[in-house]
Amino acid sequence: MPITKRRRAMLLAAGVMLPLPVLTGCSSDDDGPPPRAAWDIASAPRSGTAGTGTLRWALDAAPTTLNAFSKTADTGTQRIAGAVLPSLYTLDARGRPQRNGDYLTSADVTSTDPKQVVVFKLNPKVVWSDGRPIGAEDFQAQWKALRGTDEKYGTARNAGYDRIAKVEPGDKEHEVKVTFAKPYTDWRSLFTPLYPKSVMGNPAVFTAAASKGLAVGAGPFMVRRVTDSEVTLVRNPRWWGDRARLSRVVFKAVPAEKRAEALMAGRLDLAEVDRTTARRIQATAPGKQAAGAKRGSSAPGKAGAPEASAGGRETSTGGRETASGGREADEATRTGAGREAAGAEGAEGAEGVATGDADKNRSRTTRALSRFTLRKALGPAYTQLALNGTKGPLADERVRRAVARAIDRKALAKLVLKPMGLPSEPLGNHLLMAGQPGYKDHSGALGDPDTNAAQSLLADAGWRAGGTGRQKALDGKTDDRGRRQSDPTATATESATDGATDAATDSATDSATDSASGTASGTASGTASPTASKSASGASPAAGDAGRSGRLRETAVVRKKGRPLVLRFVLPDDRTAAQLGTVGERIARMLEKIGVRTEITKVSGESYFRDHIATGDYDLALYSWPASAYPATDARPIYAKPQPAADGSLVVEQNYTRVGTDQIDQLFDQALSELDGGASRSLVSRADARIWAAAGSIPLYQRPQLIAMRKGLVNAGAFGFATPRYQDIGFRR
Repeated sequence: MPITKRRRAMLLAAGVMLPLPVLTGCSSDDDGPPPRAAWDIASAPRSGTAGTGTLRWALDAAPTTLNAFSKTADTGTQRIAGAVLPSLYTLDARGRPQRNGDYLTSADVTSTDPKQVVVFKLNPKVVWSDGRPIGAEDFQAQWKALRGTDEKYGTARNAGYDRIAKVEPGDKEHEVKVTFAKPYTDWRSLFTPLYPKSVMGNPAVFTAAASKGLAVGAGPFMVRRVTDSEVTLVRNPRWWGDRARLSRVVFKAVPAEKRAEALMAGRLDLAEVDRTTARRIQATAPGKQAAGAKRGSSAPGKAGAPEASAGGRETSTGGRETASGGREADEATRTGAGREAAGAEGAEGAEGVATGDADKNRSRTTRALSRFTLRKALGPAYTQLALNGTKGPLADERVRRAVARAIDRKALAKLVLKPMGLPSEPLGNHLLMAGQPGYKDHSGALGDPDTNAAQSLLADAGWRAGGTGRQKALDGKTDDRGRRQSDPTATATESATDGATDAATDSATDSATDSASGTASGTASGTASPTASKSASGASPAAGDAGRSGRLRETAVVRKKGRPLVLRFVLPDDRTAAQLGTVGERIARMLEKIGVRTEITKVSGESYFRDHIATGDYDLALYSWPASAYPATDARPIYAKPQPAADGSLVVEQNYTRVGTDQIDQLFDQALSELDGGASRSLVSRADARIWAAAGSIPLYQRPQLIAMRKGLVNAGAFGFATPRYQDIGFRR
């Protein structure tokens, strides 16, 4: 069967039938301003920009393809496509599709009976960079390539295109008429980006590597050069819209763990960064922002706030600062190395030299980072706890529900978001983010965190406390009553408050991350990189939170027929996953309170997705999904009920928890075919409530989007859901 794919699993690095109760909770109206922290950009009028300059924008890796519909496409591919190809619809800060007047003068459903017909009326000025007008033949070629009937194309998704019956010129000039075989509510998602027929009409060109470039485009920019580490865009001379305020955009492949170094060396102007780097940038700012950084709770930037003055030191391209920043960063590196050597000597004189060098290093680092401002928002992605329902104890829905009710999602959201001054409410929906039209909190389908209720569910499933054995520390260094073997007279008491524990955990996490050169990134803007070993052999279970307190609570491990309830919690083990590990440890402690034992297994970050999540080699896992403006289309493969294949295996599409129901599938199918927007959102809402009740996936929080931006750069920042308007980005005069 054809597999519809649109969203791809992303790893968070520091970084898819029970009767339902009457549900209540917060909801989002369709109109009104975006919620707090939906986006945070440095807005400025185009006339206030220099009209020239080069922007250096960080990507996690160089894209392997420039085809957004290829199986190997990533967020870098999408970002480049947005600058060089037609987007018929863009998204606003609330994730609502907006007709793009640069390409369309109108787009309407002109008929629903007997077939749905949509007529796109193109802007008469639209033209490809080779001079050919954009027309129906381009739409036809894209439909035929993506409808899923030609295996030569090997598309990553065919959602929506497989519901089209025909594409043809409209009755009037500049019109394209699309007739659907089956009604499709998300028709606005189609033909964005739009590729020329020279790409879509030839499978060899469709599947070409990024190194081949993109000869023809139709955006404010066009691809000039592609190397192993950079993609350079220049102004499109045939662009009919507002002239781009930058002369060049260079997308540079800079791994997350090297972002801070690249920023300090002056090699980047715009980059997503980790929490540690973000705090260091905040600490360089004058006034309240620096004070907030010290407290760890600074207020988020106001959406659309104007960019602060750069103090007159910056040129329109940032060139003067680039050279200076690079010299300072190099010197800082040399000084840091000297400081470490001096510290190893241990003599008082050497210590004095080290102290002086450290002061110089901090001063230079501060100067280098003071050239940047921090923009922060709740990103268009969320982190979930995945419960593998294929086998073992979690195949029982009662056990999954018990695990879910043991999780304090508010505490986890606070742990991740509050230190950055972002709203710390947990996410209450699998399919929509807070602020999106139709958002409702459906977590009531499971109920609030409740230890007693969770233990009752476990008992109902046959897992009861009693017998021999007490909960042990996850590193095996406690006796059968939970006391640490190295400290039989533990002085730490069990009555320590959660707040104190939270503070200790935050401090430990920050210290650990700082010690890693302050360069580990907290968010991965790209998709999961599916590489690595097939198993976790050789990986030792982690200690969870056992080492953070004097002893564990004496909670008996629940057992069934003498067997303890132990869940294998798989997490990535790399520097960029520090915060993910902290969240995992906190969850392990929460489960300990209901007698569920977890064995945290750290695996290679490269193998995490491909060899563990996708294959189902886990009981519990943490990973993230990007959010969508078209949940009826994009979320269905994530929550579709797995179907048996001819060889006896399961076709899971993107449902890596393997938990699904016929009712959920039916609601998605109905939502896809419902052309009334309100009615379709209602069906999506009902589907989400049932996904909650099935307890295969527990949304925790929206991921923070932390962006380091060079002072003087405007109309850029933490875009959140909003589509960047590339032609407006520029450097202040």
